[in-house]
Amino acid sequence: MDIHSKIKEFVKKERVVTSSEIAKHFRISWNTADKYLLELVVEGKAERIKKLGVNLWLVK
Repeated sequence: MDIHSKIKEFVKKERVVTSSEIAKHFRISWNTADKYLLELVVEGKAERIKKLGVNLWLVK
């Protein structure tokens, strides 16, 4: 299973996550987590909501 699928499953299970939560869970940097999440948005598999300086991520 690739990292995108693992992240997608984690977000689906948690419903809404931040980039920091993904980074901590998968033991990757915040920048890498944010990049993977943005790739999911580009693919149409996730959605980003900006709220007071924090990116919230959810699976479509």
